[in-house]
Amino acid sequence: LPSQFSGLLGTVYRRGNLSFTRDGSALVSPVGNRISVFDLKNNKCETFPLATRLNIVCVGLSPDGSLAILIDEEGAALLVSLIGKCVIHHFYFHKPVHSVSFSPDGKKFVITKDNVALMYHAPGRKREFNAFVLDKTYYGPYDETTCIDWTDDSKCFAVGSKDMSTWVFGAERWANLIYYSLGGHKDIIVACFFEENSLDLYTISQDAALCVWQCDTELDGLKPMPPKDAAREKNAEKNDEEFLEEPKGEEIRGKANPNEQETRDKVKYSRVAKYFFNKEGDFNNLTSAAYHKKTHLLVTGFASGIFHLHELPDFNLIHSLSISDQRIASISINCTGDWIAFGCSGLGQLLVWEWQSESYVLKQQGHFNSMVSLAYSPDGQYIVTGGEDGKVKVWNTSSSFCFVTFTEHTSGITAVTFTSNGYVILSASLDGTVRAFDLHRYRNFRTFTSPRPSQFSCLAVDSSGEIVSAGSQDSFEIFIWSMQSGRLLDVLSGHEGPISSLSFNPMKCVLASASWDKTVKLWDMLDSWRTKETLILNSDVLVVAFRPDGKELAVAALNGQITFWDHENAVQTGSIEGRHDLQMGRKELDKITAKQAAKGKSFTTLCYSADGQSVLAGGLSKFVCIYNVKEQILMKKFEISCNFSLDAMEEYLDRRKMTEFGSMALIDEGAGDEDGVAIPLPGVKRGDMSYRHFKPEIRVTCLRFSPTGRSWAATTTEGLLIYSLDSGLIFDPFELDIDVTPSNIHKTLHQKEYTMAIIMAFKLNEKKLIQEVIEAVPSNEIDVVCSSLPDLYVEKVLEFLASAFEISCHLEFYLIWAHKLLMLHGQKLKTRSVKLLPVIQFLQKSIQRHFEDVSKLCEWNIYNIKYALAVSQQRGMKRLAEETLVDEDDLDSDSDYLM
Repeated sequence: LPSQFSGLLGTVYRRGNLSFTRDGSALVSPVGNRISVFDLKNNKCETFPLATRLNIVCVGLSPDGSLAILIDEEGAALLVSLIGKCVIHHFYFHKPVHSVSFSPDGKKFVITKDNVALMYHAPGRKREFNAFVLDKTYYGPYDETTCIDWTDDSKCFAVGSKDMSTWVFGAERWANLIYYSLGGHKDIIVACFFEENSLDLYTISQDAALCVWQCDTELDGLKPMPPKDAAREKNAEKNDEEFLEEPKGEEIRGKANPNEQETRDKVKYSRVAKYFFNKEGDFNNLTSAAYHKKTHLLVTGFASGIFHLHELPDFNLIHSLSISDQRIASISINCTGDWIAFGCSGLGQLLVWEWQSESYVLKQQGHFNSMVSLAYSPDGQYIVTGGEDGKVKVWNTSSSFCFVTFTEHTSGITAVTFTSNGYVILSASLDGTVRAFDLHRYRNFRTFTSPRPSQFSCLAVDSSGEIVSAGSQDSFEIFIWSMQSGRLLDVLSGHEGPISSLSFNPMKCVLASASWDKTVKLWDMLDSWRTKETLILNSDVLVVAFRPDGKELAVAALNGQITFWDHENAVQTGSIEGRHDLQMGRKELDKITAKQAAKGKSFTTLCYSADGQSVLAGGLSKFVCIYNVKEQILMKKFEISCNFSLDAMEEYLDRRKMTEFGSMALIDEGAGDEDGVAIPLPGVKRGDMSYRHFKPEIRVTCLRFSPTGRSWAATTTEGLLIYSLDSGLIFDPFELDIDVTPSNIHKTLHQKEYTMAIIMAFKLNEKKLIQEVIEAVPSNEIDVVCSSLPDLYVEKVLEFLASAFEISCHLEFYLIWAHKLLMLHGQKLKTRSVKLLPVIQFLQKSIQRHFEDVSKLCEWNIYNIKYALAVSQQRGMKRLAEETLVDEDDLDSDSDYLM
């Protein structure tokens, strides 16, 4: 199963800065250690198949929109091509970086770290060996630098600092501006912005104060340094560099209070105004800001989740709105100034707001603590997830967006599933209810409960969708309800431990239940609901799953074994010893090694592939194992994440973090972290006493294979990861012989032997060639070609059609193909239905998507035509209406009299 990462759902924003692409229609959002691009015009989301080692802190996009620089928590940077979606270069800045910004002309970029600003030559302009070449280093601030802004013509840039000062530096050495320091604030500088085509500056600090600075010089008034002085400085630098190993670039050292001689004939700034965002007595920290130069629009976000829109320089409030109850971590405005993006890292929210119409363009939020369970809809088009936050979310696999969230549960979700028709979602929760949700009207139409309240740990629904069953953690019973009436039909008792997993046989009405009492019981639903069989294992059973054809049962137990059973005859057909494949990591605070800890670990989730030939297994580690059932061997091991910001990623702990008193991870960094949450004195109202750092642990909570057989999904600490089977990368011929060559296929096509050409194309198995051959068949001959196709190639053509529907615009042509094939070969295909099911479901998903799109378009067009007709009739009636106005006046006076 050659799978590749294809998407990340369930998490839309983690931390770092949001940025719009050059055309303003797409938004780049850092999600943990990956980046997602939200295409707002086409309503699609894509996560790039690349990852940094730790969570991404800042992203810089080049002005031409082709390159991005991603920098993680430790200062390791990736240079990424946004067009090719690949990593071009790695670079390490050695210290955490606060912000990165390209100059508007794209020739330079500046990063801020510690108390310096470093200017580099932008990569990609010339073919250079080293992509990151240091140009100048700027010193000046005493504390860490926080933000950067450039003037429109890339001549100067401003840098804000935690020492409450803002510095303006020349990108080149101007005679009248090398550096300039601005004070005036009483708190950390959050943002600084230049006015359009000007050196005038706005600075904004964390205590919600805005200073407006006016400069006595225009941008054109910046004089280049006389060549004599410049040469003298260059020579001084050259002498220094002879002793150095590598050229360090120019250094510019600013002074906070220069003497008079240095300031003579230089640019001067004066403070024109100071404004405050907070009203009297409010203490609302300003956390982020963005400014759109053309429209003079300032957007500021606060720690309470409120944002303000102001017009500068007059500071007129346009609009204010509360969008969250968490701090707004990042704001970005697109190039037209219409859309504003907000990221809230506390709840993982991402919002795009259109301020003129006051409406949301995008509103997405992941599960704010871990996802526990997932299920695919029968056609593979939707995925439902349940989280510990008690929310049930439904995601569209093609657009990667969540389109409905159900919040009726009051406690964590433990299991979710779709019924066989695909329009009902069931979820079990620790709040003692199983709820059914309707995907037509988006409502909770049934709630199933037990006579005595009990926490449900697992859930299963039979293939007809009529019988719902849930297992209890505390009473060791299985409850059976009717979907039609919502009544409790029966309580199955017999297990002596908590029920850990339930699974219905897809073909028969047989329920398998697994429990911690080391047994799996099979219950026949039609035979007065007595136990049919008990399978005894030698360890607590954690998860049970039926093969898609219902002939085999896979069971994972606490000792790390996966066993396979022929449940008809209650005999074990095979087993896999999987504990060593799980390969645990060691947590920072673990006292024992990963090898010792692994002895008590096992697989907690299992699922069969769509064809039933392999099984996927995952647990409390970063690996997902794929086993071949028949051969009982490990086929592939997937590393779900390479993000070292998560715990339990490494097998061995770093010795440098170990001291004689224990691990450095035990030290609680209360005061002085980046959010500035200081632990206050007892009795102080502001500040949270319980605020602690913790690292989430990497784990795989649930695995499911798509019914279409094209992809599989895993819920992990990072979010919902989707892996698709990549068929396009490999040359995979089928029954190939010596005569099958592209030129021979084209020759056969010329002779109008279509069936032969199709068979030859499938033998070569080149997708482009198959498409060319099939599209060359005239539509009136499709019938004849379909009837003469051998059975073996019918399913291959169907599979090709399903994938072609996703990308092709020849909708009617391919629909004729699908229709003719199914009409002519339907009976023969029915006999192999189990094997063909994934292909048919894949075809159904593709057609269904087109049907929804086209039907929406048709309804809209019908409405428009009706409207046009109504308007034209109205015009004809107007003239008649004018003649009858006199009579109507009389009628009105009569009616007034009656009232």
